[in-house]
Order: sequence, then structure tokens, then C-alpha cells
Amino acid sequence: MTTTKPSLTAVHVLLRIASALLGGYAFVWGVVTFGITGLVALGVAYDQARTGLMLLAFLVFLTVFLWAFAAASLTRVWLVLLGGGAALTAAAWAVQRSLA
Repeated sequence: MTTTKPSLTAVHVLLRIASALLGGYAFVWGVVTFGITGLVALGVAYDQARTGLMLLAFLVFLTVFLWAFAAASLTRVWLVLLGGGAALTAAAWAVQRSLA
């Protein structure tokens, strides 16, 4: 009975899938929160801003999901998606705090 280690390629594919799903979710969360907050700050009704950004979220998620597989560097994918999501969420929080 022999045990085989998962190949480097299989681990790489699993990391790409995780970055596409988890990182994409975090990035879209940041885009939506920042977009809603920004639109509300500009005077758009919250319900209209939320609806518009939720519709846009599908396109943003599709784009970053596909980009996660097309990008050359997996490290760059994680940095852009998680870092961008965190930065956008922090910016949305700062804008929201200034509105209150």
C-alpha cells in the first residue's frame, strides 16, 4: 500500500479556487460597502444605492473570479483581492463615520 502526496499542481489549483471564491467575496464586499456608502453620501436613497450595487456585485465577482485564474502570480491575486477588499471596507467605514 503506497500513499501519494498531492501534486504541486493540485495544491496550486485548490489555492486558485480558494482565492477566487474567498478573495473574490471579500473584494466584492468591499466594493459594495464602499459603493453604497459613497452613493448615500452623494444623496442617493439607501434602497436605490443598495439595489444598484447588488446588481453590480454579480459582474464584479465574475470579473475577479476569472482574473484569479488568469493572473500570473497567486500572491498578487491574494494581495489585490483581500487587501483591496479590506481597504475598500475601511474606506466605507470612514465615510460612514463622517456622515453620522
